[in-house]
Amino acid sequence: MPQGPQTLDALAVRTWCGLALEALGRAREEIDAINVYPVADGDTGTNLYLTVESAAAAVEAVFAGHAMADGPRPPSLADAVRAMAHGALIGARGNSGTILAQLLRGMAQVLAEEGEPPHADGPGLCLALSRAAESARRAVAHPVEGTVLSVASAAAEAASGAAGDCAAVARAAHEGARTALAATTGQLAVLERAGVVDAGGRGLVTLLGALLQTFTGEAPAPATGGGARHPYTSAAAEVPAGACGPAEPGGPHGPGEAGSGGCAEEDAAETGPAFEVIYLLEASDTAVDRLRERLDGLGDSLVVVGGDGLWNVHVHVDDAGAAVEAGVEAGRPHRIRITHFGLGDVHAGGAGRPPRERAQRAVVAVVPGEGLAGLCAEAGATTVLARPGEPPASGEIVQAVRRAHAHEVVLLPNDAELRHTAAAAAEQARAEGVRVALIPTRSAVQGIAALAVHEPERRFDEDVVAMTSAAGATRYAEVALAERQSWTMAGICQAGDVLGLIDGDVAVIGTDLTTTAETVLDRMLAAGGEMVTLVLGDETPDAVAARLEARVREAYLAVDTVVYRGGRQGSLLLIGVE
Repeated sequence: MPQGPQTLDALAVRTWCGLALEALGRAREEIDAINVYPVADGDTGTNLYLTVESAAAAVEAVFAGHAMADGPRPPSLADAVRAMAHGALIGARGNSGTILAQLLRGMAQVLAEEGEPPHADGPGLCLALSRAAESARRAVAHPVEGTVLSVASAAAEAASGAAGDCAAVARAAHEGARTALAATTGQLAVLERAGVVDAGGRGLVTLLGALLQTFTGEAPAPATGGGARHPYTSAAAEVPAGACGPAEPGGPHGPGEAGSGGCAEEDAAETGPAFEVIYLLEASDTAVDRLRERLDGLGDSLVVVGGDGLWNVHVHVDDAGAAVEAGVEAGRPHRIRITHFGLGDVHAGGAGRPPRERAQRAVVAVVPGEGLAGLCAEAGATTVLARPGEPPASGEIVQAVRRAHAHEVVLLPNDAELRHTAAAAAEQARAEGVRVALIPTRSAVQGIAALAVHEPERRFDEDVVAMTSAAGATRYAEVALAERQSWTMAGICQAGDVLGLIDGDVAVIGTDLTTTAETVLDRMLAAGGEMVTLVLGDETPDAVAARLEARVREAYLAVDTVVYRGGRQGSLLLIGVE
């Protein structure tokens, strides 16, 4: 095959991202399959793939932008590596993806320094790998050896002893990582019991193999397990350097994907936090230092990566609301994802214990605010957060289905505009062997109604019919502010007007939030109703809910009202009438 470039420039970064994505696509299932601890939810390979996918997309966007502005001239190395690191940061998934984002950020800090040449040579790449390993280790609250952190450090150390161009450095780093990966089995008891290597480390070996291929034009030999034993369970001595990977043992950080990078000795714990909480955070360095201390006291598997005002926060806790609230106190959290691990499967990693079995049935719900995300998660659902202007991609919904780890899944999109995205996710999940029923919920209040009647003990079809009926019997409305002058079914609105939308159409235009909400509620209850659900946005005063509750008591006998705080949900108020 033709020789690749001998220096690292923007085109080489683009090539590396593409090759890494292809390699992880081939290895994803095998890495997922060895996720032995602490929650055997089989998603390490998937998380790494999604993280690199986001990094690669960011690099492609930079190239497309330069093509439009500067014709054939490619972007600079600094532009490319910054885009790669930023894309990984905002798209990071799970322990392994979060640590990978910091590894790429560490490299970018060296390669994009002011005054650096338009390409990096061997010594420059060596320095970047060293900074990457150091910054990733600092990002983990309680680093542990035998995880991806050990593999990254070994790769950097091996690279430091290499002389020559980028190909020589990449080859040394790859070989050092393979050797360190094989050793992880003996470094953590949980890996040794399972006879596997660390899954996060296995993913890093794959990425370094793609880096080597970028410079040499030849792909490294694929990882294989030894002898007749299954490659994922071969003993350490039988795992060739670079052999099939690990278990994302919670090596790194306790619950979540096993083995991504470092936390207290995991196999000592028999039980652990019930929720995984991940969010992007806009905050100052000082605020993030305080946040680390706060979250470290709430749970484990804490990893905080990023900088320059934007961070990715990952932690496992029992109180998901407290973890989100800590983020609110530190700055502005968004893209919040809360996953409920499920009873009995968190930190379930005692000696000789098999990976957790799939649940029979689960619910996956897309929700518009962190308050509702916590509410649904506490009800047992796996949630995907949809922020205003940031709808989830089908891949995020598919990942949530995988994390639900069930034979049967009921999917609640809770937004009419997500119907195609949810349908695509459902099709992909079905192709992976999961029985999926998509209930076309158009609002979060319909999703709440459906979740309220969910009974996993029922036959699947009966449960889906009951949930669909509950959602369909719930009229939905929202109260929001008009962003600009516009024609509506209720007339012309001006920017700043209060709009009342019923079943998706503007029905009321007003100037006062409470008065408009009352009018909307009266119109909805004119056709009857037994239950009113109010979901308040983070900027909506409690007095609005109090007034609406009083209105229901005064004018509509035998109608109950329930109030929730939805958080940053985009709308001032959501209303449901069952």
